[in-house]
Amino acid sequence: MTARDPSAEDQLEEGLFSHLIELRGRLLRAIVVLLVVLLALVPLANHLYAELAKPLVEKMPNGAHLIATEVAAPFVTPLKLAFYVALFISMPMILYQLWAFVSPGLYKHEKRLARPLLVASLVLFYAGCAFAYFVVMPAAFKFLNAVTPDGVAMMTDITHYLDFVTLMFFAFGLCFEVPVAVVILAAIGVVDAEKLSKGRGYAIVGAFAIAAFITPPDLLSMVMLAVPMCLLYELGLLSVRFLLKAPTRE
Repeated sequence: MTARDPSAEDQLEEGLFSHLIELRGRLLRAIVVLLVVLLALVPLANHLYAELAKPLVEKMPNGAHLIATEVAAPFVTPLKLAFYVALFISMPMILYQLWAFVSPGLYKHEKRLARPLLVASLVLFYAGCAFAYFVVMPAAFKFLNAVTPDGVAMMTDITHYLDFVTLMFFAFGLCFEVPVAVVILAAIGVVDAEKLSKGRGYAIVGAFAIAAFITPPDLLSMVMLAVPMCLLYELGLLSVRFLLKAPTRE
C-alpha cells in the first residue's frame, strides 16, 4: 500500500482553487458590464418599449392602442425590456469571459473549430431576432389584424406583448442556429456531409414543421421562417465541408 503524496494533493487543491477564483473574477466582470449597460438603458426604457411595439402599433386599426391590465405594468414592463436589451448587448462580453476561462483547456484543433462556431452562433442568433422583428412580426400582425372579428377591439396588454415578442425572438434566434448545430453534429461524428446531403428532404419537412409550430397561425409567417431554415441548412452543409475537411487531430 503506497502512501499518498501530500504535495500532489496540495497542488491539485491549489489548482482547483485558482480556477474557481478565475471563474469568479470573469463572472464578476460579465455582471459588471451587464449592470453598466442596464443602468445606461433604464432612462430609455419607455423609448425602447415604444420601438419594440412599433410592428404591432403600426398594424392596429385607428383608435386601438396597447393597454396595461396590471397596476405596476407601465413601470415594470419597460424595465424588464431594458434588462433583456442589456443582456442582448452584453452577450458578446459574457461569451468572451466564458471563452477566456475555457479556452486554455482546449486542444489546438478544438480552438480552431470552436472560435468560428462561437462567433457564428452569436451572429446567427442576432440575425434571427432581427429577422423576426423586421420581417415576420409586421406580416404576422397584419394578418392578425385582418382576421380580427367585427366588434372585437384589438388592444393587447403590454406585458403579454413583451412576453410574446421575447418568445418570438428566442425561437427565431434558436432556429437560425441550424448551421452551428449541423457543424457540431458533424464534428462529434453523428453525421457527415454525405448523410446531410441525403437527408435534405427530411430537413425541409422538419423546417416547415418547426415553422408551423413556432410562428403565428398564418401561412406567410410559416414560409418566412421555413425557407431561411432550409437555406441555413445548406449553409451548415457547406460549413461542414469547409471546416471539417482537414484532419481534426494535430
